[in-house]
Amino acid sequence: MAQKPSIPKGTRDFSPAEVIKRSYIFDCIKKHFQLFGFQPIETPSFENSETLLGKYGDEGDRLIFKILNSGDFIGKVDDVTYSSKSSSSLAPKISDKALRYDLTVPFARYVVQNQHTIDFPFKRFQIQPVWRADRPQKGRFREFYQCDADVVGSNSLLQEVELVQLYDAVFSELQLEGVAIKLNNRKILAGIAEVIGAKNNLINFTVALDKLDKIGEEGVKKEMLSKGISESAIEKASPLFSFKGSNAEQLDTLQYFLSASEIGTLGVKELRYIIESVEEIGLQTSTLSIDVTLARGLNYYTGAIFEVAAPEEVQMGSIGGGGRYDDLTGIFGLKNISGVGISFGLDRIYLVLEELNLFPKAIDQSLQVLCINFGEKEALESLKLVSRMRKAGVNADVYPSKTKIQKQMKFANSRNVPYVIIIGEEELKNHILILKDMKLGTQQKYTFDQLDEVILKLN
Repeated sequence: MAQKPSIPKGTRDFSPAEVIKRSYIFDCIKKHFQLFGFQPIETPSFENSETLLGKYGDEGDRLIFKILNSGDFIGKVDDVTYSSKSSSSLAPKISDKALRYDLTVPFARYVVQNQHTIDFPFKRFQIQPVWRADRPQKGRFREFYQCDADVVGSNSLLQEVELVQLYDAVFSELQLEGVAIKLNNRKILAGIAEVIGAKNNLINFTVALDKLDKIGEEGVKKEMLSKGISESAIEKASPLFSFKGSNAEQLDTLQYFLSASEIGTLGVKELRYIIESVEEIGLQTSTLSIDVTLARGLNYYTGAIFEVAAPEEVQMGSIGGGGRYDDLTGIFGLKNISGVGISFGLDRIYLVLEELNLFPKAIDQSLQVLCINFGEKEALESLKLVSRMRKAGVNADVYPSKTKIQKQMKFANSRNVPYVIIIGEEELKNHILILKDMKLGTQQKYTFDQLDEVILKLN
């Protein structure tokens, strides 16, 4: 007996209806990327391991899918390494490539390799799948798409302001109201670590702090202690866990709290500029607020950091995020190229729109009209009409075989086809077609010469 086929956990097949809905989101995001002046690029699905490893911190490195070398990869491993049973020692010997973890590091590699042909500042967008060896759960997959927009070659904070506008423009067109854009700055986090006496443990401090919404205050404190952050430092930082007030009030409090830290003060200044600029321009449906616990546990962020939360009525993780990275290309030898970027979480946005019933009602009408098949001669004439309709931009088809009319009508209903065309023996003889409205049940006769009128009705 044949084994029932399956797919790996954390991956999915997509039905036609799902692909149509995903394309609707893709098209909306792509439209606004282009409206904001971003250009498209694509990079390979896998990179050399050395390109990816060490760029996302220890936690990120553990989630990178490694690709085994081709051929007899085990035979090339020396006995000492093989017998050690150490994955960290064995992995470099049997794998030198890996699936990309995100689109930002491959983009940095692209910029370095193409620096002499790129006009800076370079605004690029990229919509491609990425892979992470994460534990699958609702809204979290091992294979998923990212939709990124980045600007490199400019350190102007106007870019951050524009990226907030870009988020708002996309979510407004998707009719997604109540989206919360959260904002912080890594310089502020560095300043906090300095003020509380944990300057030399900044990475562990930010990684733990970034988990506040997942493991709670006690969980964060416990992790900080385990990473060598002192109880006194944690006590000094504890007001951050319940930081409240308007954006202006929080900025003033931070400015006072970080007055002894030069880098922290600079972070507050940058944050204030972004907040005040966005408030002056205004947003359509989204909100922008400071979240001083937002850390985004990726090592390459150096300035503003973004995270986007779905409306409160939906239980979902972040649906977008990003930030400023002042020297990401430096890891590949190109120094002092500042960049900032954001990402849209396509899969989670899909789930949110589905849960809130925000997809357009007629989105699954991939076929506008279906011609019923009454036989060879009738079907041939129908195909001639369908060809004319397709040239006019109408999604039209002929049922492929003569079968019971009831079955063909059932097929039209299952495809959510709004109209069917009936050309039977009598209609063919008189050069007439019958256009039936499947929703209303009404029908109207047209001559073949009146097909342009039918096309106008269908469009």
